[in-house]
Amino acid sequence: MYIPVLVSALGGYLIGNFNLAYIVAKAKGFDIRARGSNNPGASNAAITMGWKMGVAVALADILKAALAVILFRAIFDSGFAGMWAGVAAVMGHMYPFWMKFKGGKGFASFAGMALGMDWRYFAIIGAVVIAVILISDYIVLGTLTAVISYPIAWGIINHSFWALLIAGVSTIIIVKHIPNYIKIAKGTEFKVSKVLFKKKG
Repeated sequence: MYIPVLVSALGGYLIGNFNLAYIVAKAKGFDIRARGSNNPGASNAAITMGWKMGVAVALADILKAALAVILFRAIFDSGFAGMWAGVAAVMGHMYPFWMKFKGGKGFASFAGMALGMDWRYFAIIGAVVIAVILISDYIVLGTLTAVISYPIAWGIINHSFWALLIAGVSTIIIVKHIPNYIKIAKGTEFKVSKVLFKKKG
């Protein structure tokens, strides 16, 4: 049991290290961690490189975590191994070794982990995020709602210790977003509507 867990966790972490936002920004001549919200993730990709790139980065971050779950679950024929790979992929996104452990805030990969573990949870998370964002105009509030509700829902339905592990990852994501909550209070947080309807030039 230990070998599958270790291999899955390591493999998931390495898959999570892939960061499309950082790579594309570097190809364009800048470090995305020094512009916009300073986060190498989907929302900042949209802010610094346009909404199309934001969508591409979101899909990449979601799919890499989903891939980690599905791949290692298949390799070891174990949902247990798949779950460890998914959690590790989220951590790999947030703390990539090749970026000096300064990665993204983890939500898209968190959603991808949910997709790989059970697509129904992903659908619920997606609906919650979209609804909260449309109401509030802030991505971060949708993120906050989802990462709090997902481990609670998992625990109620599945009654497993995985709810605690997911809650641990959720807590890290919440902490990473504290600067965004402060910006909302100050009125300086980026709004979705401004990014989507930003005029060129």
